[in-house]
Amino acid sequence: MSKTLSATLKLLIVLTIITSTAWANIHPQVRIKDLVDIDGVRSNQLSGVGVVMGLQGTGDKSNMSIQALRNLMRRFGVTLTEKDVKSKNVAVVAVTATLPPFVRPGQTVDVTISAIGDAKSLQGGVLLQTPLQAANGSVYAVAQGPVLVGGFSAGKGGSSVAKNVVTVGQIGGGAIVERDVPTMFSSGGYMSLLLRNPDFTTARRVADAINGKFGNIATPLDAGRVAVQLPGAYASSPSAFVADMENMRVTPDIQARVVVNERTGTVVMGGNVQISSVAVAHGDLTVRIDQDNQVSQPNPFSQGVTTPYANNQVNVEEERGSFIKMDSTTTVDQLVDAVNAVGATPRDVIGILQAIDRAGALHGELVIM
Repeated sequence: MSKTLSATLKLLIVLTIITSTAWANIHPQVRIKDLVDIDGVRSNQLSGVGVVMGLQGTGDKSNMSIQALRNLMRRFGVTLTEKDVKSKNVAVVAVTATLPPFVRPGQTVDVTISAIGDAKSLQGGVLLQTPLQAANGSVYAVAQGPVLVGGFSAGKGGSSVAKNVVTVGQIGGGAIVERDVPTMFSSGGYMSLLLRNPDFTTARRVADAINGKFGNIATPLDAGRVAVQLPGAYASSPSAFVADMENMRVTPDIQARVVVNERTGTVVMGGNVQISSVAVAHGDLTVRIDQDNQVSQPNPFSQGVTTPYANNQVNVEEERGSFIKMDSTTTVDQLVDAVNAVGATPRDVIGILQAIDRAGALHGELVIM
């Protein structure tokens, strides 16, 4: 083999490795379990209204807490009138929790406590037993326990200091599950995989990966669903099939997209965004308003009055702009380098991207949050 041919082959191998590495950096291989959800495996939201006791004078001052206390004491056989209830150590709260799939009675879940009335703080309080209901009105868990607030609030004599939100707290493992929700993710030997980011190409790649290992059992129905037939060896154990299937790796495909947040100046650009041949001019316009406080002094014996006034001066300066040109094969990395070369801030980048998109040179979806 000649030296020239050998050098050429080495160059081709190096270019192939570089291209493969660049593609892997933009589109890495991802586990199927990180791309899809299994149809039927879902969480359920629970909520309830309870009472937090033991507050140090930071509870509700409204009639709502008085009525809640009367109802609570009535449950224990004690009848109170409105005049008998004057405590500020009680707060009416909303209790929320999420019931994960496959949770069984006797297990615990975390709950979040939020003040409903005008309570100043829930610090040091204890939630009394509160039933948590689902949307169908059935009770699935019961919450109780001391409330943990991630902050503090203190004040006296008109001065106060606070850190974080003290009217919202949590109880780790504070709700005991009383009823489970049946979870059916396989029916008649079939199951469905739901893509978290629907995409036709990704759905087909997921199906091809499954078919390559287990045979022709997966079919992409649309951009967000892949139907899978359980192999004969897993007919009696669908959980084992899911465990073997979800760790397989595929290369997802995503739509070219640029997301900008004008409120925070955040710009996120996908690695596969392409820019057509376009020229961008960037200038810096500065408007400066200076205020000079002066005094008008009357002449002697003129019976005038000394009058202060403000002399405002407005100066407008426009620095010389930079003019850059991007080729038709420009990628997101080259775009970032180009806008950085002209000293553009993130908010300037948002305006540049909007202008490029209006010019039809941005090949991707521009999403403005």
